[in-house]
Amino acid sequence: AVAPLGQVSELAEQLEERLFHSYGFHNKLIQERLQELSEVMERVEEVQAELRRICCTIEAAYQDLCL
Repeated sequence: AVAPLGQVSELAEQLEERLFHSYGFHNKLIQERLQELSEVMERVEEVQAELRRICCTIEAAYQDLCL
């Protein structure tokens, strides 16, 4: 049984609508994840800078005490 052309067209339209909705939803999720990732990366950079400062402080203290 072959579906009438009008029915096929209607189904295609419904499918397109669902895909569009699904794409929009996933796009929003991806945007949120990317935002979270960039915030995490910023915090990682701050922690790295803090660790560098700590290392420099320890190095200076070591030199004062031991040399």
